[in-house]
Amino acid sequence: MPPESAPTPFDDWLRAHATPLDHLDPAAPLDDLEPLRDLVDGARVVAVGEHSHFIDEFAAMRLRLLRFLVERCGFTVLAFEYGFCEAIPLDAWVRGEGTDGDLAALLATAVPIGLQDPARYLRGHNRTAATPVRFVGTDIPAAGGSLLPALAPVADYLRRTDPESLPMVRSALTIAASFAGDSAAVAAPAWARLPATDQDALTALLARLTIRFRALRALYVTRGDARGYDTALRCLEAACHGDYTFRAMAGLFAGNGLTADTTARDHYMAESLLWHLDRLEPTDRVVLMAHNAHIQRTPISFDGHLAGLPMGQHLHDALGDAYVALGLTSTAGHTAEMRRDEAAPFGFALHDTPLDPPAPGSVEAAFAGSAPGLAVADLRRARTERLAGPDRIRMQSVHLRTPVVDAFDAILHTPTSTATSATHLEKP
Repeated sequence: MPPESAPTPFDDWLRAHATPLDHLDPAAPLDDLEPLRDLVDGARVVAVGEHSHFIDEFAAMRLRLLRFLVERCGFTVLAFEYGFCEAIPLDAWVRGEGTDGDLAALLATAVPIGLQDPARYLRGHNRTAATPVRFVGTDIPAAGGSLLPALAPVADYLRRTDPESLPMVRSALTIAASFAGDSAAVAAPAWARLPATDQDALTALLARLTIRFRALRALYVTRGDARGYDTALRCLEAACHGDYTFRAMAGLFAGNGLTADTTARDHYMAESLLWHLDRLEPTDRVVLMAHNAHIQRTPISFDGHLAGLPMGQHLHDALGDAYVALGLTSTAGHTAEMRRDEAAPFGFALHDTPLDPPAPGSVEAAFAGSAPGLAVADLRRARTERLAGPDRIRMQSVHLRTPVVDAFDAILHTPTSTATSATHLEKP
């Protein structure tokens, strides 16, 4: 056996400590997930990731985990990698407003990364639940594709509280509408083609509106209420972070971006979740669903260069052990590689891409050798034992170098992954 394939101390540890699971079916009994109770005990936020979007097995397991955390552990909020502002009407829907068929309209322009089934589950659960489960969003609007979902509620708010400011927000809306898309893959290139005068005017308008908003808080609250003010301000901040992200993405595409510049989005996501926690009841507990690269607790680096500080790092800094990150990964199968294509829905095309064998030193290689089936491992025990763990984990069809034992509190492994059909991206 080549030296690089020899079992490591972590492989031996994983063989002894990984817990096998029985089911991927979201409707299956939940008893096999009971070992996770110790993992989530005392957690205020449990983040559930995935190494790629558009994977059937991850969608199924995340729905099972949501059921377990809600039905067995008493979690009361689902937070999702979805726009803060767009989530407000969706929260009303999951708590019973409107008809079942309204969901398609609510999500008509949203990138379909697995929100429909959890939303339907929450609405069905809430019909008989003593305590309805809420839905909240954490992200900038339209997956970084448009400022309109954030600026429209700001305009509505200012009509009631500060009509003198409406010309500024209308000007911002006009510029934002000129390059709006359904994701950053569409909007960032379109933003880059704007005249520099429009780019700078938009940034200046948002900065002026934000400063005025904060300076006149006392006046605005007397004309409305504190909750309405806080929500409108958070939407305005979403627009500011979205605008910053356009500049960061354009620089990234052009090859001249600043170090870790796209972190602005992850920072907004983390601060949004903390915003919600500040306004929820102390007993509320949150399930947070996002990509592994958003929930991990360690920086994102490529080829030794810092690329970003993820939401999970910010949340761990703020919440400590009350934040638990559960990464999802697979050993074999396929992934849905996302390739930019401005002519495609949402600005990218899905490519059904076979996964290479797990790289030596990866957490997938460890699972393949020591716990090859459907299984979960609580990595906190490995941290306690100061065990040197894997130094990479899958991200789409490549491996991201990161100290896995520090980056995640647990890893859930499925032996294969299946890319969702590309027709999943077709718009209604």
